[in-house]
Amino acid sequence: MNEFNLEQINQWVLKKHHLLEDSKINDIVQVTEDICGLHATGTKEPYLTLFARLSRFKKEDLDKELYINKTLGRIRGMRKTLFIQTKKMIPIIYSTTKHLIEKLFEKYLNIRDISSEDYKKLSKEILNLLNQKEMSTSEIKKTLSSQKDIRAIISVMCDEMVLIRTNPIKSWKDRRIRYAPFRDYFPEININRYDEEEALKILVKKYLHSYGPSTEKDIVWWTGIYKSKIRRVLDQFRDEIATIKISPLNHEFLILQTDIEKLNNLTLTQNNTITFLPQLDPYLMGYKDRERYIEINNYEFVFDRSGNITSAILLDGRIIGVWDVTEKPDPMVKVLFFCKIDEYVLDKAYKEAYRIGEFIMEKEVQLKECKQMIPLTKRTAGGFMTPLKD
Repeated sequence: MNEFNLEQINQWVLKKHHLLEDSKINDIVQVTEDICGLHATGTKEPYLTLFARLSRFKKEDLDKELYINKTLGRIRGMRKTLFIQTKKMIPIIYSTTKHLIEKLFEKYLNIRDISSEDYKKLSKEILNLLNQKEMSTSEIKKTLSSQKDIRAIISVMCDEMVLIRTNPIKSWKDRRIRYAPFRDYFPEININRYDEEEALKILVKKYLHSYGPSTEKDIVWWTGIYKSKIRRVLDQFRDEIATIKISPLNHEFLILQTDIEKLNNLTLTQNNTITFLPQLDPYLMGYKDRERYIEINNYEFVFDRSGNITSAILLDGRIIGVWDVTEKPDPMVKVLFFCKIDEYVLDKAYKEAYRIGEFIMEKEVQLKECKQMIPLTKRTAGGFMTPLKD
């Protein structure tokens, strides 16, 4: 069995995720493809995910791909979570996850007192409205004058790929978005191109290409698919998978056979790579077994009780702290480190803190180093979104 050390593996995954200086590119669609999508639960996170991976990135670049070129779309995907995906990946994700999402539809609508007849009638009316122009939820509600939960109906229509989520009403931080008919927005996409088994095989192989080496538990976590299905799919291309060890970790990892030679030929770059990643970044949310990039003693400060990760500071692929921003009373970036940092590394971290703060707030920011924080596991739901809240 091949064995590699932690430094090799971390640099390998950083390189695949375009997080090393020499692996950054200026192709938003390619980066999105290479990391299997951008987490899009929040408004800012997709932009910050790309900011960390592209050498020249402006917010309007992502908007252009989403709303003008229409090379990307915001859909519900793995673990029933919102992602921005490439057009190539949308039918794969849809066929893989639709059985999980469909199970929630009837229960979700029943809780909101929406019968199947209500849904059919109102979804048809909503579609007719959107055939004329893109509209927001509030605009649709005002036009229909219905007492039913229009937001819930729109959500289900999006998950059924009847509608697609489009541009925000105002800025990139605005949670209020518009909607359009999916077929009009993406006329060339056949969402039924793959059956579930075929789509899942493609997705699992793509995951291993983007995130391997990984464990079976990682794949189950990332996809949100039952272990029995994942194991059956892995058996279909078991001859393309190798098992390796990562020193000093104890368990075994899966990797594509084609990646073994690439790993053996990997030239390690200079150390001291500092990376600021947003909450729910794919590099960190792609694994259930996380000891490769975090010390167990720091886990409660980075992950909450649901497994959501906060905004993290990495040194050579391992988490050394967390960061946060506040806009009032003054624009500020806060940082907290879990250990003593060499002055040279600290200087790089400060520069990166200023850089990302100015990207977010579009003005000069102050910097504050915090010395303590309440563990995320001891905070209420959503605490991971403001880890260094006073």
